[in-house]
Amino acid sequence: MRANSALGLLLLLNVAVAGTAAAATQTTVDCGRLLDVKAGVWRERVSVVVENGVVKSLAPTGAVKGDIDLSGHSCLPGLIDMHVHLTGESHKEVESLRMRLSQDVADDAYRSVAYAERTIKAGFTTVRDLGADEGLNVSLKRAIASGAIPGPRMFTSGTAIATTGGHGDSSNGLSRQLAKATGRPTPHDGVINSPEQAREAVRARYQEGADLIKITATGGVLSQAASGQNAQFTDDELKSIVATAKDYGFRVAAHAHGVEGIKRAVRAGVDSIEHGTYMDDEAIALFKKQGAYYVPTISAGRYVADKAKDPEFFSPLVRPKAAAIGPLIQATFGRAYKAGVKIAFGTDAGVFPHGENAREFAYMVEAGMPALEAIRSATLNAAELLNQGGRLGSVEPGYAADIVAVSGDPLKDITVLQQVKFVMKDGVVFKR
Repeated sequence: MRANSALGLLLLLNVAVAGTAAAATQTTVDCGRLLDVKAGVWRERVSVVVENGVVKSLAPTGAVKGDIDLSGHSCLPGLIDMHVHLTGESHKEVESLRMRLSQDVADDAYRSVAYAERTIKAGFTTVRDLGADEGLNVSLKRAIASGAIPGPRMFTSGTAIATTGGHGDSSNGLSRQLAKATGRPTPHDGVINSPEQAREAVRARYQEGADLIKITATGGVLSQAASGQNAQFTDDELKSIVATAKDYGFRVAAHAHGVEGIKRAVRAGVDSIEHGTYMDDEAIALFKKQGAYYVPTISAGRYVADKAKDPEFFSPLVRPKAAAIGPLIQATFGRAYKAGVKIAFGTDAGVFPHGENAREFAYMVEAGMPALEAIRSATLNAAELLNQGGRLGSVEPGYAADIVAVSGDPLKDITVLQQVKFVMKDGVVFKR
């Protein structure tokens, strides 16, 4: 029954698909100008020749017959968001509780179809999805990759790894009766309490088809728990996770607000810290020494800070955390950038509505990052952190044919990236 239900769901979703037809063997895109993100300059009147979903060559416009006319637009590589949750979106406390008690994973699956489509139409052709229950983000990745539904290329962590009571323990906030009825979460559910269980949890993510590991190294804002910043893993547990992840070819992303949890995670060898709210000078030095990336998620911080003003949006446990932590992330980002920490673009979309990811660029520029560097954080830097540097993040021969186009010059006005006019992924047009 379960297999038949899954097949039926996939077939049903197929009827709603738009823009996922197979790409023509060869397509030429005429760009008014194309941003060379590596050199940091515009190339005027460039034709991009695409063959079988890959950039075959670049030529002066007119040298080859054009199929898609973007001569009045500025073209860039497809954008990459390194921190999203495509299988959910924030709601008011009462609505969230109702959904948690009355709805099934299939309800989340249907809603995620719209979230994925919004994301790619906003110009984000690749995302890193950092946590969903029941392996739902892995299933969404497969549906998109097969062409069943439109959406960005996904790299997924499967279920995030937490500790008992920590940010990511799905039993937080349940009554004793409900907790007993649902059972204590196990390493297969992403909850660990020892180095041995840490290894088991990493292997479970491999088993479920994840591409990377995501851990919750500190408390968080939206979990039903008192602290948003306490360290939640021991050093031995972190070392076990990182060592096992490397055995399986996984990179490790660590959610972390509090400074002690940030330092423990960076020392253990994680590849990126998400949020990083309370990082201090010692933590910044550790980032630079270890070569870890910082994924700031300013958009989520600003969103929860704003919603904390509404007494009905968050629970009494969450509201003070949102009010305290949310407003700090943008300033932390500014200090980290000026200190030379490597930055990869990430928003935590799902905390705020999907499709609004590009607002992050304006917040980054507002905090002191030049527009070109902000764009590089969502192209070259993000591709490097994904270990996809030779395939994504640039429009050049041999790279995936991921192209977005906007009116105007985002190097002069970064907000034009909030109004993407054209989107191509792997040579397939998703927005004209």
